[in-house]
Amino acid sequence: MIKFSDIQDAFYFVGSDSYGTHSAILNKQTGKIYWRSEFGDVDEISDADIDWDNCIEIPHKNDLDLGRELVFVFVAEHIPDEYDRVLGYFHGPGAYRLYKELLERNGLLEQWFIFEKRKEEEALKEWCYENEIKISG
Repeated sequence: MIKFSDIQDAFYFVGSDSYGTHSAILNKQTGKIYWRSEFGDVDEISDADIDWDNCIEIPHKNDLDLGRELVFVFVAEHIPDEYDRVLGYFHGPGAYRLYKELLERNGLLEQWFIFEKRKEEEALKEWCYENEIKISG
């Protein structure tokens, strides 16, 4: 069994920057996670060291529809009158900053963080199930 918190840590690392900047590979048999950052400060992924038959790449949040898509689910449920405004935010720079400012003005920022964390956990557990990764915790 692999600790779910270890998979979560790798997931947050992969999703902590733009798509493709960070990666993590999980060996499903041993539970070992190999890390890489395009910034060059971490690089544990080497074809010589990894048994690719037993490994899988940890997804980025966008792979699990947890980026913009999740924002619009939350907006539709909690502030549907602001949907077009939020849609406009995502056509320019600073979208997440503007979105979070809107949530704060509406007293929904903490609710957003709870919603986002719950949806990420659900999606990541589903990903583990689909990929036959046995998790604990």
